[in-house]
Amino acid sequence: MDYLKIFSPATVANVSCGFDSMGFAVDAVGDEMSFTKTSSKGVKITNITGANLTYDIDKNAASAVVQKMLNDAKADFGVALTIHKGFKPGSGLGSSAASAAGAAFGANKLLGNRYNNLELTKFAMYGEEVACGSQIADNVAAAIYGGFILVRSYNPLEIVKLPVPKELRVVAIHPQVEIKTKDARDVLPANVPLKNAITQWANVGGLVSGLFTDDYQLISNSLVDLVAEPARKSFIPFFDDVKTNAVKAGALGAGISGSGPTIFALCKGDKSAENVYKSIQETYAKTAIDFTIFTSKVNAEGIKILE
Repeated sequence: MDYLKIFSPATVANVSCGFDSMGFAVDAVGDEMSFTKTSSKGVKITNITGANLTYDIDKNAASAVVQKMLNDAKADFGVALTIHKGFKPGSGLGSSAASAAGAAFGANKLLGNRYNNLELTKFAMYGEEVACGSQIADNVAAAIYGGFILVRSYNPLEIVKLPVPKELRVVAIHPQVEIKTKDARDVLPANVPLKNAITQWANVGGLVSGLFTDDYQLISNSLVDLVAEPARKSFIPFFDDVKTNAVKAGALGAGISGSGPTIFALCKGDKSAENVYKSIQETYAKTAIDFTIFTSKVNAEGIKILE
């Protein structure tokens, strides 16, 4: 393979109770990237659209991943890549992760599928470090594996792919406000009361069980975050209104995607998702804040080859 074009999905991380350990990919939003083998070694970015990102191959998450993989494989060729950002960086939907995961996937195809998904996740985590300063796995693993994932361990890295109930849908709203990841990290509690920690662990177990058994009520009961959401929701205007109205409209639950400002709601079925979409849209239309909103199936496949 000398050329391919891919779709790398946006992702929702944390999923309420699963802080830094759970995530899932979406179908409706993501990046498009192309990869072309070149006879000269090294990596070059030939075009970036949709966002103002650096062309510096050492500082761009995508090119940094490709370069690391080519070096690791001792490749005798180079790669020219293009990036079209399909959603805004800083949204809480894994923007840098889509680039990093997509880069790992694309480079691997040109390398003849040399690496497995776990190895690709490790390369993509390097891209996250380049972009954000931390090797976080939840977003990149969700994009690479598809569907829901659980980061069971970081040392050693262990990713568990979880099933996706067929009727599960997501509605997500991105208020046009800026939240710096550092600020969202700084407000997290240094200590968690034992009672809250026990509840949080139980909710993660409940969510995983609900996904395996298609138990939507158990999924709903488990979408409760006692650790990050209480500390972070003040950064997102009208968060409580959106969440309350989404649940009233039929959502299984709602929470903060990543570090925000995107708010996600999980729903059972298209009709419920439509009602929740309208509710969230109406809630934010009453504010003076611009926003984008979408509804989507959970992307069970992950990164897809377009051509």
